Amino acid sequence: MSKSILITGCSTGIGLYCAKTLHNSGYKVIASVRDPKHRSIFEELAIPCILLDLSDDNSIHQGFQQALELCDGKLDVLFNNGAYGQPGAVEDLPTDVLRQQFEVNFFGWHTLTRLAVAHMRQKGQGRIIQNSSVLGLVALPYRGAYNASKFALEALTDTLRMELAETDIQVSLIEPGPILSDFRKNARQAFEQHIDIGSSYHKDEYQAQLTRLKAQTAPQKFTLGPEAVYDKLLHAIESPKAKARYYVTFPTYLMGYLKRILSSRLLDKLLLKNR
Repeated sequence: MSKSILITGCSTGIGLYCAKTLHNSGYKVIASVRDPKHRSIFEELAIPCILLDLSDDNSIHQGFQQALELCDGKLDVLFNNGAYGQPGAVEDLPTDVLRQQFEVNFFGWHTLTRLAVAHMRQKGQGRIIQNSSVLGLVALPYRGAYNASKFALEALTDTLRMELAETDIQVSLIEPGPILSDFRKNARQAFEQHIDIGSSYHKDEYQAQLTRLKAQTAPQKFTLGPEAVYDKLLHAIESPKAKARYYVTFPTYLMGYLKRILSSRLLDKLLLKNR
């Protein structure tokens, strides 16, 4: 019997690629999107798709119940993936905007994970896989909201993994670096919507940030396609003993190593030089 998996954030990028590829490989995929207009993508692919807004608890509960119905009451894997990045210096970041970042990137994931864990405890097994970021390992300037949401996710996921150690529910983090997706486009929209760029002390740096976010090609070296994340996801689903963490892209491996060997001061200098 094929495994069933619920994937959040499937409109574009990593979520869309993984949903299609797992479906083509014989998995029972339930994709989720926030915007109804994106459901047509999955109708064409014959992949069940639900509406699930990670900033709305009612939507999460309703979406999870729909997912269970679509997989005949047996969900094997939850892949938390839906997220966005809110740029801006910490001093320019309205607290309500920071709350919005956490609602989608952290609290919504927590609500959905709790539902999945309760179901998997009844079923006796399952996999929880969280798509984090290299920015859950190290922080970069002007990404404080996103950094904070991913650092929090890392801590909560590590705790959950230990608390479930005596069960057959396995918990993994995937740590992508730069991946081809719509992440920059969505970040630019959030930047322009919520940050008063023109009156900020950081306005010159913000203009450089906007230029990078508007670039049509990936501005970062070592950018990989979503298939790099898929390879790690597949291992986390299928391995008898999934890893606690899966690094993706050279920058993630490098930053994970440097954080262990460098002082905070030296790491800050390196990150400021290469932001």
